[in-house]
Amino acid sequence: MKVRKRLSACVRGLGVSVLALMSIVVFVLTVLSIAFIPLGLGVFTTPAMVGVLRRHATQRRLLAAKWSGVQIRMPYRPLPDDRRSGVTGQVELCTFLLKDPATWRDLLWLQVDMTAGYVIALLAFAFPPYGVEGSVLAAGVWEPIVDAGGTYWYAFVPVTSQGTANLAALTGLGLIALGLFVSPLLLRTHFLLARAFLAPTPQMTLAARVERLTETRTDAVDTSAAELRRIERDLHDGAQARLVAMGMSLGTIEALIEKDPAKAKELLAAARTNSAEALAELRDLVRGIHPPVLAERGLGDAVRALALRMTIPVEVEVEVPGRFAEPVEAAAYFAISEVLTNAAKHSGAARMWLDIHHEAGMLRIAVTDNGSGGARIAQGGGLSGVERRLGTFDGVLAVSSPPGGPTMVTMEIPCAPVAPRPTV
Repeated sequence: MKVRKRLSACVRGLGVSVLALMSIVVFVLTVLSIAFIPLGLGVFTTPAMVGVLRRHATQRRLLAAKWSGVQIRMPYRPLPDDRRSGVTGQVELCTFLLKDPATWRDLLWLQVDMTAGYVIALLAFAFPPYGVEGSVLAAGVWEPIVDAGGTYWYAFVPVTSQGTANLAALTGLGLIALGLFVSPLLLRTHFLLARAFLAPTPQMTLAARVERLTETRTDAVDTSAAELRRIERDLHDGAQARLVAMGMSLGTIEALIEKDPAKAKELLAAARTNSAEALAELRDLVRGIHPPVLAERGLGDAVRALALRMTIPVEVEVEVPGRFAEPVEAAAYFAISEVLTNAAKHSGAARMWLDIHHEAGMLRIAVTDNGSGGARIAQGGGLSGVERRLGTFDGVLAVSSPPGGPTMVTMEIPCAPVAPRPTV
């Protein structure tokens, strides 16, 4: 490690020690706020103080990752949907926050941070400056100090003369060297100590996992029910109506075939048209349930065929090792279809790019357009439906769409190939 990085670890130790002192203020105000809940005042101040506490803890998580490479996951329960929409009252919000185990672990961390965490961070800073003091003493500063108060102890060296001051300077150089070596280790130790309290416990991780599975199961059931209703509606309003009309036309043709052959031929042509349109609608319906090209050729060829049907040119790049499980391919296909369709309708883009690749057990999909931007995941919107669809497979969706564009929608689905890439 370069000397510059080691010196920066020393300076960062000072900054972290200051933040550790701020933990005292946050701890006192948060505890007082909770204590005032029976008086009614704490109901309004506690959510605000818990928010300050979480921002303080999150700042330490960010510094841990940036300065020492220590990753600390967020353990907080997501706020209820009604709170995000501004419906939940202060009492419900306060109760929700206090029932979250992460709140009490954060409070426990504050106590550790203001004591052991502060000492460790201060030690990460203290060695080099204390080492410089030895050289300052040897430069002649030792004389007025000794004249004023007798023997001056520097570390384990009693400074009483220029010789002992020079020994103090050598000791100081050793302390500087020691500080350059241990400062990064002490800083990392501070963040590892923080991770022991700020990271979620296995029980919290399991509870979050169960909650997530419950939510995705509910979304999957709702999505399946909505899909069945859509299929039923499309059949009733489309192919079924045309088949009924064709049946009535055939009955009329049967009655007119001897009396009015010309009229029978006209109705027969109309029945033939209705049958062709009904067949086309049934094919579209089947393609909406599970496209044949997806079943036969896999995700890559299916999205290429999808891109050809878009009104905006789409550049497709696919690099996958083979076929994936059918539910995964279907979820990815329809998610891509929804995102491309939304971009074509609302983005005002002149071109789109689709990139699909598989890496480290993760299917990664990126859809980019050069449109006007401003896309977001809104409740009940198309991207929200895509997010729910991917959530069934523990997938995630992220949107980057600044005003003016470009827009990038990134999707990730954990999966592994179940069949090699077919050879042509």
